[in-house]
Amino acid sequence: MKRILAQCTKEIVQFRRDGLTLALAFLLPFITLIIFGFAIRLESKDIPLIVQDFDRTNLSRSYIERLYATNQFVPKLWSGGDAARDGIDRGIAKAAVIIPPEFSRDIKAGRNTKVQVLIDATDVNNARVIKNSIQRVTSFFMQDRGLVPATSSITPRIRLWFNPGRLESLYIVPGVYGVVLWIFPSLLTAIAMVREKEKGTILQVYASSISATELLLGKALAYLLIAISEALVVMGLGALVFQVGLAGNPITLLLGTLLFLIDSVLFGLLLGVRTSNQNAAVQGVSLVGFVTSLLLSGFIYPLNNIPFPLSLVTNVVPARYYIDITRDAFVRGTGWTGVWFDLFMLILMGLVFFNVSRRVLSRMQLPN
Repeated sequence: MKRILAQCTKEIVQFRRDGLTLALAFLLPFITLIIFGFAIRLESKDIPLIVQDFDRTNLSRSYIERLYATNQFVPKLWSGGDAARDGIDRGIAKAAVIIPPEFSRDIKAGRNTKVQVLIDATDVNNARVIKNSIQRVTSFFMQDRGLVPATSSITPRIRLWFNPGRLESLYIVPGVYGVVLWIFPSLLTAIAMVREKEKGTILQVYASSISATELLLGKALAYLLIAISEALVVMGLGALVFQVGLAGNPITLLLGTLLFLIDSVLFGLLLGVRTSNQNAAVQGVSLVGFVTSLLLSGFIYPLNNIPFPLSLVTNVVPARYYIDITRDAFVRGTGWTGVWFDLFMLILMGLVFFNVSRRVLSRMQLPN
């Protein structure tokens, strides 16, 4: 135990002396939280829309006003013979609505009226949002004008559960915690482990009486304490800047965060013992850690949208399970019944990371 604590003390002293490492540990996670928290938006807003009104009646103008009253579209003016198509081709607008000259006359006569809608489908998700929004506005406009029956045999009464205000920060920020607390602790730990190899001090460790287990536990303990400090800073700033508060029992969040940070540190140790220089360690964290935690964890894209066989990789991404825990703690609040499997998987992967690291380091170490 004394050897483990001595190794831990040595790592913390070296960490405090390196200003660049301190910035990497605390400044970059804060910047990442701010960028991701404010920049990522899943709900499309301020969509540029061109409307060509060839009818120019009160009814057509009311329809146009209803489109812009959703606050989802912003008007764009573009002149020319085929202004709608030309505006989309030039990227001026994402959608265009063309109202025919017979719009009012056909509606009043009870005839079927066709309004042409052109949508830029370069972004498929955005195109789907625009299509659904225009369909809803049109349906509401027809009912409001008494042009279709307002009553129906089925009347759905919809209530948004957990997040009735539809605050995107409640979805984005807990996911950012998983990405940030996976990347930076593992990066710091991997760099610290590789630095021993580059400076040659690892040879003294190999020839000493300290075991691979003691060395790994000492380094892991030091960087776990640093990772806990990072978590406190990141979550504190998240609560202060984005007003994200706990929705349920904090015990699952505390336990899940501790297990996740242990996994992150052990993953960094695994990369550190497998690589020989800092560039390789940074690339390993970027490729294996950052890409998987960002794209294969459910942070942005639903896991059930990931095709087979890539979907199998998501089962070994620790950030996937931690993001479930954070979103439960900050949004759902279901507690143990909702996250027990995620906690179990974090424990299992931590044991795997540590065991592999210990075996690799033991093979390098000289027999006593």
